[in-house]
Amino acid sequence: MKTEPASGDTVHPVRFKTTRWTVVLSCAKASGAPEIAREALTELCRAYWRPVYALICSHGHSPVDAQDLTQDFFVMLLKGNLLSLADPSRGRFRRLLRRTVENFLSDKHQLSLSQKRGGTLEFVPWDEERIFDVRWAATIAEAALRRLGEECERRGRLRVFTALSKFLSTERVEISYTSLSTSLGVSEATVKRALHRLRVRYRKILREEVARTVTSPADIDDELRYLCAALASEQ
Repeated sequence: MKTEPASGDTVHPVRFKTTRWTVVLSCAKASGAPEIAREALTELCRAYWRPVYALICSHGHSPVDAQDLTQDFFVMLLKGNLLSLADPSRGRFRRLLRRTVENFLSDKHQLSLSQKRGGTLEFVPWDEERIFDVRWAATIAEAALRRLGEECERRGRLRVFTALSKFLSTERVEISYTSLSTSLGVSEATVKRALHRLRVRYRKILREEVARTVTSPADIDDELRYLCAALASEQ
């Protein structure tokens, strides 16, 4: 996952259409079409289940308990008032969702203490915010890679995608163009052109995926750089 284009790449601005998150925000401020907002929110929750699960695990819950809590959280989210909390001036879905998870866990913790006198949760000394953001960034990258793979399959280029996909997110890895040209049955120059085109398309799809989770085009690059840094910290 890379924020800056390679030398010579042309960066085209993302056409900022109405996304699922902007639908949620707009419906939060209006009484009309709440079912549209709920459908959009449901889709976002389905897409970002794993970052929430990772964050809950980081609070010391077992995998089984974390799965139950994640399910409880999304049930609460879809039945509750998240839409009323949406603030267009701070319109990054990642931040709102993470803050809501933290509040949910805090409420669960307080309830546990009240039900079991002297009880407490054992917290694992991890950086919960960092864990959430890394998992979120990975989810965005995986979604972009999946979309690119589907595009290549429709165009009859799945074999090329499969061979080159591991080289899309970074240009610092060693690439044996000789081996790739042999396995694909094409020249090294053809492999290099194919990889360049895939990288350009992958970056564009990444921007589109990030655009789904912010409310302003001005936030796209900052959010993308932040998520790239989160992933880079794990490598």
